[in-house]
Amino acid sequence: MTTPVRTIEKFEQLAAHLAVVCHRFYERGWVQGTSGNFSATVATKPTDLCITPTGANKGVLAATDFLLVDERGRVRMPLGFKPSAELPLHLEIVRQRDAGAVLHTHSVWSTILSARHRAQNGLAIQGFEMLKGLEGVRTHDHREWIPIVDNDQDMSRLARVVGKTLDENPAAHAFLLRRHGLYTWGKTLADAERHVEILEFLFEAIGRMKEKEAHHGTAQST
Repeated sequence: MTTPVRTIEKFEQLAAHLAVVCHRFYERGWVQGTSGNFSATVATKPTDLCITPTGANKGVLAATDFLLVDERGRVRMPLGFKPSAELPLHLEIVRQRDAGAVLHTHSVWSTILSARHRAQNGLAIQGFEMLKGLEGVRTHDHREWIPIVDNDQDMSRLARVVGKTLDENPAAHAFLLRRHGLYTWGKTLADAERHVEILEFLFEAIGRMKEKEAHHGTAQST
């Protein structure tokens, strides 16, 4: 099937933008080594995604390294390359949230908090001014609930769990995979990019506050 010129043009624009995002997030320490995967919606009905290839170092990824895939996960261009193994999760999020982009980071703080709060099935964040950077949030008193899902190497099975989690948490802007990292999305790539920045800031702030509280408690008991 021939890919329309308009689709190719939009794919190339999104690939260039995603490459910049990859480099910037790599520099922030949010996607080290080959971790993380990013996608943006090129077309809908049917869905086409621009997505990172599997096993790619985000610090050196070029716009020409991105792949165009359809809603069944088939590579449309360039042929002979494999998309991120977590493509089924991206497709599920796009389907559930009508997302224009899906970004997955592997920061230290998201990994720590996803393990620390798994017993509660999620992480509640409230009282931070930075919450107002999330789509639709107008006050720091907003309570953001971020579900935590167990990681799984079976991506089809994990996508079903993610779909159920999103269905049960319609107000959520993100979820965490336990000991793995953050998934967030947005109506546009810029929105998703902002959500990563907001949430990664909050994860680090919460993590550092908890460490300080624990240290203070230990010092008082000695």
